[in-house]
This record gives sequence, structure tokens and C-alpha cells, in this order.
Amino acid sequence: MLATAPVVPRSRITLLHHLLRYPHRMKDPRPSASVPPRRITIHDVAREAGVSLTTVSHALNDRGVVDPATRARVKQIAQQLGYRPSVRAQRLRSGRANSIALVSSMPFAVAGGTSRLGFMMEVAAIAAEAALGRGIGVVLVPPLEGAGGLLDSLDIDGAIVIEPVANDAHIALLRQRGVSIVSIGREPGTDDPVPFVDLQSEYTARLLLEHLHAQGRRRIGLLIGATPRQSYVETERAYRAFVAEAGLPCHIVTAQESEGEAGGAAACAALLREQPDIDALCAPVDAFAVGAIAHAQALGRRVPQDLMVVTRYDGIRARSHQPPITAVNLHLERVASQAVELLFEHVSGRHERASVAAPLPELVPRESSAASATSSPPATSATSAA
Repeated sequence: MLATAPVVPRSRITLLHHLLRYPHRMKDPRPSASVPPRRITIHDVAREAGVSLTTVSHALNDRGVVDPATRARVKQIAQQLGYRPSVRAQRLRSGRANSIALVSSMPFAVAGGTSRLGFMMEVAAIAAEAALGRGIGVVLVPPLEGAGGLLDSLDIDGAIVIEPVANDAHIALLRQRGVSIVSIGREPGTDDPVPFVDLQSEYTARLLLEHLHAQGRRRIGLLIGATPRQSYVETERAYRAFVAEAGLPCHIVTAQESEGEAGGAAACAALLREQPDIDALCAPVDAFAVGAIAHAQALGRRVPQDLMVVTRYDGIRARSHQPPITAVNLHLERVASQAVELLFEHVSGRHERASVAAPLPELVPRESSAASATSSPPATSATSAA
């Protein structure tokens, strides 16, 4: 008598067929940390959908002529299978790196210390978030000498340069590579700057100077960096116009960015030697402001009673210093987003906008310029000073 094979239910045949086609879906009770799961590919999607690879590619990328029902079914199957497009394959097809660089030439003496968590990193965090929403990664290029070699080797589609200097080496290198560039702060000393987000530095300077003037100060000095940056150019222009309009004396000193707080202290020392009656100081760079306060206090001058000090960036240095330093909210969260938006436009071939204005800065008054902290008001009025 012949033995007959047992009848296997159709449901089990279907399940066996499915597992043979997709063995990576079988659950193994043994630890599998050393064996990563097989990646679902476009071939798996095409096989399951019963269509060609070209149809799957067109359906998933919304290209070509594909029946709407087929397109929807392919997308549904891809989602069910857990398909994720290969970044490498996308880069090969598009020729893009899907990454941008964030670059600054500000030396570590200014950008370092507590401020390392400040201006550049604040911009970087927001820029990374805005870029990620577009499927783009951000590479942070530290402000180091010789960073140009690193920048030249990066596979990037574009770059955001923070407050470039005149004849900026980073911009020159990026231009040679044919990379799209946007700067935060206008590129100075040229009639043909790269696309930029206008930081409104002249408005910021005016805001700080008017604040000091409103506090009764009439002998206001200006301490800016010696490096040619647009923010310094605009700040000096605003200062000269302001003191001329108010009939006040003009006292400007510069400091080397590479010296950081020590540079601010040295510049303040020079200013006070020449003009010992200075009663207020506008120092847009926070490192310079901190150094200036340290020197003034070492001389026995009280801040703000004898010398009021204000700065531009409302960062950790300004907030944590004793006394806390009056600063300006530059709305960097919006500035960084604007820079990413503008760069994305140029990377995509849309060159209509060459610049965009940042939101108007807002004063953040603190103890370093508080009239209420002074034991007695300054000796002169606007009329007598003039």
C-alpha cells in the first residue's frame, strides 16, 4: 500500500512562500546583535508589487508617467516592507552631497571660552534643524588656522560663512570650487558680495548708543575689532554719525581679535590713558567687553557707576558676567533659518534673492548700564556737554 503525503493547508503554503521570499523577516530567538537585518531594497518592492524597477523608481520619486493607482500601491507596499531609499544611491543619481558647511573666521580667542557655546553654536544648532527639515546635513568647520585644507576636502553642496572678513579666504576657496555660498553678515569691501543675511549692524550700534545717551552718558567710547568685518564698518559709521549729531567727542579704539579678552583690556587701557573721563563704552564683541570691564575694575572704576559698558551679542558671556552686560537680541534663530533658506534657493538654481534682512535687533538692558545702579548721575547734560 502506497503512503500518501500529508495535506498541507494552503495558508501554511502561503506563509512558507512568503518567508522564503523574505527570509530577513523570520524572527530568530537567538541574539542577533552581530548580524544586522538585511536592508529592504527597491528590488524587493518591485517584486512584491509585480512591477518593474523603473516603475518603482518613478512612483517613489514622483517622476515619469505612472498610473496614479499603481503609484499609490507601490508607495503603500514600500511603506509596509519598511523600505528606505539609499542615501548613496540618491547621491549618485543627483550628484549632490546633501550636506552644507558652516564656517567662521572668528578666532577662538573670541569664539572660544564660554562663548564657544554662544554665537556660532547657536547659529549651528538652528541651521542644523532647518537644514535637516530639507534632508540636508550640516558640517561645522571650526575657526582654526589651516581650516581651508579641511574645507577643500569636504563633500558639500554649499556653505554658510559667518561674518566674513574682507577678501575672506574661505569664500575665495569656496568660489574656486563652484560651491554655493551665503554669508551671515555682508561680505565687506566689495560691490559684488555673496548672497547674505543682513545683520542690521548699523541699527544695532545706534540702539546701544542711544541707550547709553538716554542713561545720561556723554563721553562714550567705541571699541571694535581691527579685522575688517562688515559689523565693525557699520558700527563705526553709526558711531561717528551719532556723536556728530549729538555734539559729543569721538573716541575710537581697536583690539586684535586674536587676543580676545586680553585685547579688550589692552584697548580699554589705551582709551582710559588718553581719555580718563570716558563714562561709557560700546564694545560690540563680548570678549572685548568682558576684558574692558576687568581692566576698568582693576583700576578701581565701578561698573556701571563710573563706566557703563554695552555689547552686541546676548550670549553666555553677557548673561553670566558680573555685572551682567547689556546686550542685544539679534534673533539668531531666525537669522540661521534665513541663511539656510537662502542657501537652499541658490543650491537649487534660484538666484532671485541676493540678500535678506534679519529681524530688527532688540535691546536687552542689564546692570552694566543701569542708571538705577549709579550712586549719583553723571555730571554733565547734553546741553552742557555740547
